[in-house]
Amino acid sequence: MHKTLLFRSWFYFRTGWSTYFAFILSAVNTLTITYYLAIEKAPLLKSIFPSFLYYGMVVILIIIPILVLIGYIHFKKSGSYKAEADIGMESNPYFSRLWQNSEMMIPLYVEMLELLTKLSREEDLTNDEIEKIAKIKKDLLSHVSKKPRTDKI
Repeated sequence: MHKTLLFRSWFYFRTGWSTYFAFILSAVNTLTITYYLAIEKAPLLKSIFPSFLYYGMVVILIIIPILVLIGYIHFKKSGSYKAEADIGMESNPYFSRLWQNSEMMIPLYVEMLELLTKLSREEDLTNDEIEKIAKIKKDLLSHVSKKPRTDKI
């Protein structure tokens, strides 16, 4: 528990730092550097952006919609997010097990529905259907016994 708490805290710290603190700090840093090193030294740009506050507001009004569009393209229109998701699925044992479970369970649900329909019509099960149930049970037990130990990864 103590080891897990330490790693969870480290993960939450890194997420808070990189997603929020570093993001805001780098945005302010970029605005400050570009204004005081580029805008302030160029008379034409200084006439367009007379103060840092004005520059910051204009850049934010232009950059935020552009970055939202880029984010939308990243997730919805390009193959990059799919590649990221594929890599995450391949490398994360929790996701891979979820995928395996769903692949195993969907055919089982279909078979159960067919058998329930037959039983609800008060029809007897054939020997083949009973053998099929036994095989499904065996496959499920085998699948459960192969469950990866994610706590050891």
